[in-house]
Amino acid sequence: MAVIAAIGLGQILSWGSTYYLPAVLAVPIAEDTGWSLGWLFGALSAGLVASGLVSPLVGRLIHRHGGRPVLAGAAALIALGQFGLWLAPNLAAFVAAWVVIGLGMGAGLYDPAFSTLGRLYGEAARPAITRVTLFGGFASTLCWPLTALLEAWVGWRGACLAYALLHLAVVLPLYLFVVPREAQAPAPGAAGQAGPRPGHLPAAQRLAFNLLAVVFTLAYGVMTVIAVHLLTLLQARGLELAAAVALGALVGPAQVGGRLVEMGFGGRAHPVWTLVASCGLVATGTILLLVAPGWAAAAILLYGTGSGLRSIVRGTVPLVLFGKEGYAILMGRLAVPTLLATAAAPMLGVWALEILGPEGTLVALAVAGVVNLALVAPLVPLALRPRGRAAAG
Repeated sequence: MAVIAAIGLGQILSWGSTYYLPAVLAVPIAEDTGWSLGWLFGALSAGLVASGLVSPLVGRLIHRHGGRPVLAGAAALIALGQFGLWLAPNLAAFVAAWVVIGLGMGAGLYDPAFSTLGRLYGEAARPAITRVTLFGGFASTLCWPLTALLEAWVGWRGACLAYALLHLAVVLPLYLFVVPREAQAPAPGAAGQAGPRPGHLPAAQRLAFNLLAVVFTLAYGVMTVIAVHLLTLLQARGLELAAAVALGALVGPAQVGGRLVEMGFGGRAHPVWTLVASCGLVATGTILLLVAPGWAAAAILLYGTGSGLRSIVRGTVPLVLFGKEGYAILMGRLAVPTLLATAAAPMLGVWALEILGPEGTLVALAVAGVVNLALVAPLVPLALRPRGRAAAG
């Protein structure tokens, strides 16, 4: 439990000081510096691109050395990037600092955390992954008010400095002293190493892996568009701003609620069924918001629950389908398209709103949700096999 708590607290501070940071600080930074909001959010996108590109290397490092040194390195990189934001004299330095933060995100957010747990606990890591996502679900809830408070006290630069110090004083020691050190895996091609290279999948499993990559990429693209533009979409359905904000606030509790249900009951079912539920709930929520604006609260709750489950299946489905061996490497590969989609989605959402309008954008999101659910269908037979055979192909 100490390991889960350490990684979980690290996730709260890592998500809260990176992905969720611009939501609170972008306007104060723009007002203080004169830099445009487009460039400020573009800096986050640059960081997400960097995190995606570094993910395969992160996966190989976790497979070889274990998660402890990689997560510790992530805490140091995020701290270094936050120091860069604190000192940034111009926009170019600000964007460069976000690239450093992005490297830390690629080494320290959910995928590396899941890979660490998979290497520690093998196929028994599913409950640990679920519990870590419960911690992560509170990142915005806790860090948005903290960031706003810090900005009010010491300004946006002081808030970045505070997060840098938190990573060095709290997150880094947690990873170094609580996460266990693991034995180093043999180098690829080392003498005496038998069998296929780690992360190599037989032909029978490649279709499932490629389908997962497409499903996760499309899902994170859809969910990022909704996360960034939800208030605009709700107001386009006839809601006042205050009502839209109140409904948008339901997403977080719904995400946590979905993860609690998975923690309580999900262990009895194959995680592919949780993936089906996640896709189905997201698709149903977007369709309901499109066709029945009066049911917007129910639509948000359905969508939020599906979104919360998605964070879990991102770690559990590959572990159960493909096994522990090479899991970190596979997670690194899966992270590349999902993080790139997350980086591109906000701007794609802007273009969709300009070209299609809010209602047309909702239609596109609903169609994408249905397509994603259909893409999961070929994976269902794997959930019907007896446990222990799913990974065999």
